[in-house]
Amino acid sequence: MKEQKRLRSREDLNLNNIVSHYFDKAAGVLNIHKGLLEQIKACNCVYFFQFPVRFGKEYHIFHGWRAEHSQHKKPTKGGIRYSELVTQEEIMALAALMTYKCAIVDVPFGGSKGGVCLDPRKFTEEQLEKITRRYTAELMRKGFIGPGVNVPAPDMGTGEQEMAWIADTFDAFNPGGIDNLACVTGKPVSQGGIRGRKEATGRGVYYALRELFRHKEDVVALGMDGGLEGKRAAIQGFGNVGYHVAKFLHEDGVKIIGIGEVDGSIYSPNGLDIGKLAEYREREGSILHFPGAKTSRNPKAVLGFECDILIPAALENQITLENARKVKAKIVAEAANGPTTVRAEEVLLKRGIFVIPDIFLNAGGVTVSYFEWSKNLVHIRFGRLEKRREELRGQTLISAIETLTGDKFPREGRRQLMQGPDEVDLVNSGLDGTMSGAYREISDIYKKRKKVRDLRTAAYVLAIEKIALAYRELGVFP
Repeated sequence: MKEQKRLRSREDLNLNNIVSHYFDKAAGVLNIHKGLLEQIKACNCVYFFQFPVRFGKEYHIFHGWRAEHSQHKKPTKGGIRYSELVTQEEIMALAALMTYKCAIVDVPFGGSKGGVCLDPRKFTEEQLEKITRRYTAELMRKGFIGPGVNVPAPDMGTGEQEMAWIADTFDAFNPGGIDNLACVTGKPVSQGGIRGRKEATGRGVYYALRELFRHKEDVVALGMDGGLEGKRAAIQGFGNVGYHVAKFLHEDGVKIIGIGEVDGSIYSPNGLDIGKLAEYREREGSILHFPGAKTSRNPKAVLGFECDILIPAALENQITLENARKVKAKIVAEAANGPTTVRAEEVLLKRGIFVIPDIFLNAGGVTVSYFEWSKNLVHIRFGRLEKRREELRGQTLISAIETLTGDKFPREGRRQLMQGPDEVDLVNSGLDGTMSGAYREISDIYKKRKKVRDLRTAAYVLAIEKIALAYRELGVFP
């Protein structure tokens, strides 16, 4: 116990300091004006406020924040977090990460983040609605929300329902605004949302890992071969992100040998059935004691399971000096924000473990949020215009091939060619292309620049260079 306390005291667990450290590390290998680097790094503005909400005869006072890290592109973009652990420094750090994520995946937003200090599990749905609507009103009061100004999205403790309340509140205060739905993303599909948004972050993680395993030289360097199929993965977190990562990897033949949650971890060397596990958790309220799996009451036990890919998809500061040497994976894929401390990453890299950083890997959510925002501005569902035309084109092609060959076209090939793209098909296609393209850009910097020794630094370099270019083109800096 004394040793664990000593290790914790030796490292900085402040996410804002961690993000600043990684920024400075990347900036140190770039030939960019110091003043421009300071502008890119700084959080431009933070709005902190207290607001009262009445429940019956009682008033509750809540603390809320909204930070805008960078306005080199508008609107700014970032989620709203409901958690008792929310602090101003955390919100500032998450806003900075959003700036860098958007730059890496070429989404034309500046970074923002918001939060309210509360545990949503302690409030009824009616109370959460009142809190959310009042929080939205406070953001409007200071101009921290709007389709062309600042666009929130779901984050920890919030989801589609909260986003629907935000959109409705904004619309009520701005009657007749034709683009009002674009004030927030992550809404239900029936309220202007887009198909594929809920699973976007998890699907983006899957697409990025699949792209990595398409690069044979990268896979061989990690002591592996082949594609994703047959690889073993352990995932910390079985919420929205963790569940969808597990689901998509499982469907692609990956063995999910372990899952960790807040109340413990489960392990099965032969792999877990993710569909049945989700049903079990829905029924029992926990993943523990899932039939056929070993249960540990230690939530962090999953971080030490022997596997090919370890995916922290829960909270910040999960892999630390205290447990970094216990990690038995070849790849650590950061689906959560800030799951690995600076000192822990140094240990992982020295041990030859490949770390795929959060500022790239979990950018799928903001990518599909960009698609939703765009959809709300053009006021038409993606795929509506071209679906039938593509079906007719496929039918014509099949008929021509069958006439020329005299053979019947295979049933599965016929189905694929004759089915025009729905909205979710286009969303997934755009997300796949975005994540794959971004990985190739980051990997190229990692391999070709001698001063860049890890993928995280490469990702920050890519982000900083793109943001610096934007400022130069604006004429703000020479």
